[in-house]
Amino acid sequence: SLAITADGSAWSWGGGGQGRLGHGDYQNQLLPKKIEAFGGQRVLAVSAGHCHSMAITADGAVWSWGDGDFGRLGHGDGQNQLLPKKVEALAGRRVV
Repeated sequence: SLAITADGSAWSWGGGGQGRLGHGDYQNQLLPKKIEAFGGQRVLAVSAGHCHSMAITADGAVWSWGDGDFGRLGHGDGQNQLLPKKVEALAGRRVV
């Protein structure tokens, strides 16, 4: 599960398989935990897939993490990402 607080922080909890929670590991989280990898950037939107997650930050960047099978994270490979990683293919594009 994912949530955004009023200050623009992203939080996740639940099953940590494939790194889908964005905390740099595969651990389950029984309580909401702040995703520190955004480093103070304001998160505007989040989306939770079955095995991966995505976010949009205030600067318009798209981020993804979790299960990278079939290229679903948009990084040009099939690797899992344990931390949010910017989708460079969308850099400079207006994403809403």
